[in-house]
Amino acid sequence: MTEIAPQQHLRERISAHLEVLYPDLEKAALLDDIVGLMALDHRCFMPSAHKNLWDESDTLVITYGDSILREGEWPLHTLHDFLRRELRGLISGVHILPFYPYSSDDGFSVINYVEVNPSLGDWKDINAIARDFDLMADLVINHCSSRSLWFENFKQRRDPGMDYFVEVDPKTDLSEVVRPRTSSLLNEVQTLDGKRHVWCTFSHDQVDLNFQNPKVLLEFVKIIRYYLDMGVKIFRLDAVAFLWKIPGTTSLNLEQTHEAVRLVRTLIEHAVPEAIIITETNIPLRENLAYFGNANEAHLVYNFSLPPLLINTMVSGSCQALKKWMMGMPAAQDGTTYFNFIASHDGIGLRPAEGLLDDADINQMVALMQKSGGRVSWRTLANGDNRPYEINISLFDAMRRHLYPDNENDGEDGFQEQRFVCAHALMLAVQGVPAFYIHSLLATENDENRVLHTSHNRSINRHQWVADDLESQLGTNSHHARIFQTLKDLIALRSAQAAFHPNAAQYPLHLGDEVFGIRRESHSSGAAIVAIYNISAKRQEILLADLNLDETAHWLDILNDDVDVRSQASLVLEPYEYRWLRRCDNVTATQ
Repeated sequence: MTEIAPQQHLRERISAHLEVLYPDLEKAALLDDIVGLMALDHRCFMPSAHKNLWDESDTLVITYGDSILREGEWPLHTLHDFLRRELRGLISGVHILPFYPYSSDDGFSVINYVEVNPSLGDWKDINAIARDFDLMADLVINHCSSRSLWFENFKQRRDPGMDYFVEVDPKTDLSEVVRPRTSSLLNEVQTLDGKRHVWCTFSHDQVDLNFQNPKVLLEFVKIIRYYLDMGVKIFRLDAVAFLWKIPGTTSLNLEQTHEAVRLVRTLIEHAVPEAIIITETNIPLRENLAYFGNANEAHLVYNFSLPPLLINTMVSGSCQALKKWMMGMPAAQDGTTYFNFIASHDGIGLRPAEGLLDDADINQMVALMQKSGGRVSWRTLANGDNRPYEINISLFDAMRRHLYPDNENDGEDGFQEQRFVCAHALMLAVQGVPAFYIHSLLATENDENRVLHTSHNRSINRHQWVADDLESQLGTNSHHARIFQTLKDLIALRSAQAAFHPNAAQYPLHLGDEVFGIRRESHSSGAAIVAIYNISAKRQEILLADLNLDETAHWLDILNDDVDVRSQASLVLEPYEYRWLRRCDNVTATQ
C-alpha cells in the first residue's frame, strides 16, 4: 500500500471538512487556497493520533499583557521580565489574553487580528516571550469589533467585509437562541443600503462573524498561519460554541461548529505537530466534553465545572458535590485532557454548575460572594427571567468567608489564606493541566476602583500592579509573598511527580463530607499519590485504613520531609491542611 504524503493527507482531510460545512459550494478554489496557506510554502507533517503533548511538568499562567506596569517600559517587556525572574523553570507556558488592538471587553472585541496593541509593545516582545515559554493566544473567532475594518466595510457595502456578518430580519423568531447576555441579540446599524440588523451574541460592539461565508473561514486560516509563524503554540478558541448560527435553533454547539473545530485541528496539527487547541466553551458539562470529539477536536477543554464546585466546597465545608461530579467525570483519552483553573479574567461561571449544584446552593454561594464584595452578572432565559451567569470577584476575596457564619464575625474566621492555598493544592492534584490566573498566584484582592472606572463587573479581578509596588510586596511578609512562595513550591513539587501526569488515572476516595481525597496513578510508571484535604474549619482525623494504602509499600508525606506514614494509625489535619502521600517501594524514609 502506498503511504499517503502529509500534504495529500491534509488536502483530503480539509476537503472532507469543507464538504460538511459547505455542501453546495464548488470547493476546489477554496481548498487550493487553504492548502496553499498551510502547506505549499511550509513544511507539512503527518499528525500522530492520541499523542499526549504535555506531562506533569506543565503548568500555565494566565495574564493580560498589562497586568504589571513599570513607568517608561512596554508592558509586555515588564511581563516578560517578571515571568523570567519569578517563574522560569516552574511554569511551562503563558496565556497572554488578547494583545491585539481592541475597542471593548479588555481585548475580546478585536479591531485587527494581526497587530499587537501598540500600548503593550510589538510582535518582537511577543516573539521573545514565545521563545522562553509555550505561548497561548486567543483566536477570537466568533466575533470582531464594530470598529474593525471589516465592519466599517460592511457599513460601506464594500469588500472585504460586506458579507462577513450575520444579517437577520428582526421579525425572525430567535426565541430558541441561547446566549449569556441580557442585551438585545440584534443590533440595528445604518449602512449605505439602509438599516440592517446584525447578530451580536455578546455586545453590540462585538459583531458575530458569518462562517457560512467561506471567505470568513479563509480569513481565519490566514490568521492561524500568521500566529503559528509568530510563535503561538496553544490556540484558545474563544466563545467557539456560538460560532454557527441557524435561526430556529439554539445556535449553540451546532454540528457545523464542531466541524469547524475539527478543521482548525487539522490545519494546526499538520503545520506544527506540537501545536494545541483549547476550546473556551463556558457551558454545561456534557456539552463542554463534546468538544474533545474523538480526540479530533480540542486537545484540551476548559474544566469549567471545577471553579464553582471547588469554591463551593471550600466555603461550605462539604465536598459532597465535588466528589459526586468527579466520580462521574470520564477519563480523558490519550491526546486529550482537561485545562484546570479556579479563577480567570472573567469570573466564576455558574452555567457549568447547573445540574451539579442545586439552585439553593448556587444562590447561597452568590449571596456569600456578594458579602465579600463580589458582583453578579446575569443572563436572560427564554421566558424572560434573569439568572445569575457568573460571579465577579477576586479568588482571594472569594475565600474570605465561609457559609453558616455565627453572628459575631459574619463568616470571617481567619482561615482565608488557608482556604485559598488548599483550593489550589487540590486543583494541582486533579487530572489535567493546571493554570493559574496571575492574580491568584499573587493573591490580589478585589479592585473596586477599577470597577468604578470602567463600570464593568469583570474589572474587579483585572487589577494592574505597579511593578515596584509588587516587588515591594513580594519582598515582605505580606500575604502576597507568603501565598506566592507557597504556590511556587507546590508547582515545583507537583512537576516531579509522575502520578500527577495530566492523563494519569484518578480515583476519588470516600472520606466523609469534610475531607476530600483522591488517588492518582500513572499508567506507564505505576507511580501513585494519595492526596487528602481537610476542606473544613475543624480539625479532622483520618484513619490510614480508610485510605486503602498498599500495605507492602512505603507512603511518604512529600509535603512534610518525606515522613513515612505507614506506622501511624491515623493522620490529623488542621483546618484546610492537605497531604500528598507518594507510594515508594524501596526507600529509607524518615520515621
